[in-house]
Amino acid sequence: MANTDSENRFSTEFWTATSGDLKQRRDHLETPKFGDPETDAAKIVIDPSERHQDWLGQGAAITDSAASLIWGAMDKQQRDALLHELFDPEQGGFSSVRVPLGSCDFSSQDYYTYDDVPFGEHDFKLEKFSVGEGTPGAADATKDLKYIVPVLQEILKINPALKIIASPWSAPAWMKDTGHLTYGGRLRFGQYTGNGYGKEFTFDAVYARYFVKYIEAYQQLGIPIYGVTIQNEPSNAAHWPAMIWTPSEIAEFGYQYLRPAFDRTFPATKIYFLDDSFSALNEPITDNVTPEQAAAFDGLAVHTYSGPYDNLFNANRAFPNWQMVMTERRCMMEESTENASHIMPGIIGNWLVRNGLNMITLWNLALDERGLPNAADSTGREGVVTIDHTTGKVQRNLEYFMLRNFGQDVPVGSKVIGSSNYTPDGFSGGIGSVAFEAPDGSISAHLYNPTGKPLKAAVTISGHGTDWQNVTVPAWGTVTLHKANHAVNESEVPADDEFKLNPSPYNTDDVAPGK
Repeated sequence: MANTDSENRFSTEFWTATSGDLKQRRDHLETPKFGDPETDAAKIVIDPSERHQDWLGQGAAITDSAASLIWGAMDKQQRDALLHELFDPEQGGFSSVRVPLGSCDFSSQDYYTYDDVPFGEHDFKLEKFSVGEGTPGAADATKDLKYIVPVLQEILKINPALKIIASPWSAPAWMKDTGHLTYGGRLRFGQYTGNGYGKEFTFDAVYARYFVKYIEAYQQLGIPIYGVTIQNEPSNAAHWPAMIWTPSEIAEFGYQYLRPAFDRTFPATKIYFLDDSFSALNEPITDNVTPEQAAAFDGLAVHTYSGPYDNLFNANRAFPNWQMVMTERRCMMEESTENASHIMPGIIGNWLVRNGLNMITLWNLALDERGLPNAADSTGREGVVTIDHTTGKVQRNLEYFMLRNFGQDVPVGSKVIGSSNYTPDGFSGGIGSVAFEAPDGSISAHLYNPTGKPLKAAVTISGHGTDWQNVTVPAWGTVTLHKANHAVNESEVPADDEFKLNPSPYNTDDVAPGK
């Protein structure tokens, strides 16, 4: 899409539009001509001199549910096509996934951990540790080897640079004070197991070794683990696998046990603090985390369920070397275009990125046309894509397009740079924007419209004169632009397959207010 205007500093431009109702689905736009800004256009100035955080990538969770559909409901041709569409850098460019370290609610199997012995027994040496038995992907394989591992192995063939973050929903039941995986419970902090009074004989130390054993097992399967969190939603005593930690307990465990264990074995593996919604950041993080403890962590992990979202500011400037990654946000099968837009390209893709987010990882990469499989009753959800569980056919949801806007147009390793913004929170006001500069000097940006009517924007780059490009951003939608002096990824989104959705009822009992 070379532009012949003499004012253009880039030989190639690629622009797309996606409407909130998905009547436009990354539709290619003719490159706007240079000229004066239209009188009613919001002026968006992209400023490469204002440099912020590194961009680490985006993706979604490979839960047992998602993996069971990709591996079990699709034939090899369908699976290869979908995984290339999502993870190939020349197509969707997804570059991160989150996996459960043990079972979560979205599972096609019975709940498990990697060291399940009866409560009252101990396995101090973790001799019964196993991520599964059998050949990965075989019908008789168990635990992670049944679905998650073979899907990850296929993705890594397509994108070897994939970043994988692992999160436990619960420690093994024998390590907890309740003896159960579900309804919360707590690690047996400070209690002894084995034979001795040293720190290494505590349940805390054994649990740290449990993490190490997991990374070792995955490494042997050819799957590198980029980072971990200590606990998924540590404030949530859910009726699926869950465990309660206070922020100060997370800080102390990471500092005293997990980071030292990683430093002896996998020092490059990152540890992220919290892994919960903004409601859990209701006080300054420095009230619970000392600078010494903070040095054991590489960043903050957040979920975008319950607010207030500006609780982020209780944490995101406390430790400047920390990354900020988003590790979860579920998608709903029955949700208004306005609400879905405000959450996905609004709060996540605009507000959070402008306030320091390095990575976006949504919840289930795939669920079926009913919102299943699901071992709990956290129903009414949809995946980033929907897979028909009887045919393997695929439909793409709004979340897919939000992620693809980043994956296709924003190379991993880019810097977030300055750009004008007229939405203060991602869901009110006028046109919002986020912009990026890649290591090769190419520029990309997303323009987001938080309103129900099309809005005009005029775009220029600081230092490139006063010439503007005018574009219309669709209702609840986005426009992306990618400017470079080389060929860029202009791949198209495939058409959806046809099949009917059959949403399971939305159960509200499992979520906090506003979630």
